[in-house]
Amino acid sequence: MDCIFVQNIVKLDESTDSWMKGVYMRIFDYSVLLNKVWDNEILNLVARIHECKGRQELFIRQKPVELDRLTEIAKIQSTESSNKIEGIVTTSTRMKQLFEEKTTPHNRNENEIMGYRDVLNIIHESFDAIPITQNYILQLHKILYSYMENSMAGRTKNVQNYISATYPDGHSETLFTPLAPYETPEALDKICEEYNRVIGNAEIDPLIIIPVFIHDFLCIHPFNDGNGRMSRLLTTLLLYRNGFYVGKYISLEAKIEKNKDFYYASLRQAQTGWYENDEDKLPFIKYILGTILSAYRDFGERFALVEEKLSALDTVRRACLNKIGRFTKQDIRELCPSLSLSSIEGALRKLVLSGELKREGKGKNTYYYRLG
Repeated sequence: MDCIFVQNIVKLDESTDSWMKGVYMRIFDYSVLLNKVWDNEILNLVARIHECKGRQELFIRQKPVELDRLTEIAKIQSTESSNKIEGIVTTSTRMKQLFEEKTTPHNRNENEIMGYRDVLNIIHESFDAIPITQNYILQLHKILYSYMENSMAGRTKNVQNYISATYPDGHSETLFTPLAPYETPEALDKICEEYNRVIGNAEIDPLIIIPVFIHDFLCIHPFNDGNGRMSRLLTTLLLYRNGFYVGKYISLEAKIEKNKDFYYASLRQAQTGWYENDEDKLPFIKYILGTILSAYRDFGERFALVEEKLSALDTVRRACLNKIGRFTKQDIRELCPSLSLSSIEGALRKLVLSGELKREGKGKNTYYYRLG
């Protein structure tokens, strides 16, 4: 039976100066996607991701040590980027120390960062033992806030929330009003039920249903706080559970953070008409699939460097040739997971001395760029 959610929208009728009430009903039924005719862009993205998935499975069996290094880099990047989207930041040095458990959190931001780290680690290690149900989502949310005093951790929202934009002149605008608190638990149960049904019956490609589920999750906005971060953690969890492990080695959150304006724009487009069951999901689906494919491409480039068995100098040289404009030592480290940090630093020094690279700045603000 379909689950229906009602949103009362109060409008001013300009001709009569009277208030009119319109009732819109949201129905969660993922079977309707079976009859959807997808455009060529969507079909091509899905096909290419499946191709990349097959190639990655071969890579994983061949180079486990190098992949472990990529995993550690990706975890730090994912935690840093997903929190940065929400304005939660710390220094790169502190981030690394927190991950290596060489320090304890010093402030609220670092408490939130540690919570994200813990949830991400759980997903990396136990994704196949985390069913997609409301109870498990609530447990993950509770862990997200485990370093803080938050009475709503692991509980759905108790106040109405809004998705707003703040503009340079200081004024803000409500872009979307999510479901009311009293409707939220049932809606969260319903999208989990629908997801599990269509995935269990193999009715719809997971690459289609995952963005649809995440989009509905964000429109419900089930928590007082942490909805954006939870949506990105759930994206990783859903991908892993369906055999798409690219986020383990290449940070999807870092890609979203780098293009967050496009992320928010696609989400806004897809929210229009949501209550009326008339939303256009395509912009958000395309954005998520494009991000996944881009991550697979990055993985392929990094693995190619590992596979060629070049010297440290030639490996770093090849990595630099893949960069356009200014880049950092960390950028090269991500491309060369088989090399130690000292080998990368030594190779960069040689490339600067040989005139192949130009170095600018000092310390954390050191950048390189190619000469010719």
